[in-house]
Amino acid sequence: MSGGGAHDHPHPKQPDLEDAPYTWHMALTDALADLLVAKGVFTADELRATLEAMESASPAQGARLVARAWVDPAFEARLLEDVNAAAAELGIDAGAIPIRAVKNTPEVHNVIVCTLCSCYPRFLLGPPPDWYKARAYRSRVVREPRAVLAEFGLVLPDHVRIEVHDSTAELRYMVVPMRPEGTEDMDEEALAALVTRDCLIGVAVPRAPRRA
Repeated sequence: MSGGGAHDHPHPKQPDLEDAPYTWHMALTDALADLLVAKGVFTADELRATLEAMESASPAQGARLVARAWVDPAFEARLLEDVNAAAAELGIDAGAIPIRAVKNTPEVHNVIVCTLCSCYPRFLLGPPPDWYKARAYRSRVVREPRAVLAEFGLVLPDHVRIEVHDSTAELRYMVVPMRPEGTEDMDEEALAALVTRDCLIGVAVPRAPRRA
């Protein structure tokens, strides 16, 4: 599985990955793309280049933002204000759709979903995992987030409030997890390696490496 680092938790079973036959929505998307190209809104080459950029993106981009935020409070403030602009500071193209960063604290844990389809900050996190697109995750994480997170191996204390953020076509989200204890001597590159895709979605938290 792709990610900004290794993770060893199980994922809940998702029997309906919705990777079946060509659907009406897929046909509508293709027809709309063809129409926009025909109208000259963008060229076929521009569309292809954008799709390639999204497919080649990885969670490492989002992990870089988090690592910088951990070591630079001023950058963290700018990230929480405007993810797209903060990403540009590091030479990262976050895409045209606004992205909002939500910060985990000892009292609040954030998790991301798209209840309608699979809206997702692809430029920062890469392609969404199958389970993110599955109807089981999209419906259950809103109704019973604590149970769903436990299935991912993330058991939170009872006093921690879970906030679920629903991404849309107009607004995407990414989680800024808490920096693990014992990482005070690590540089940005090492810190970024602790941040996985699942941490950026909110179904996992970064773990400090074990000391030898």
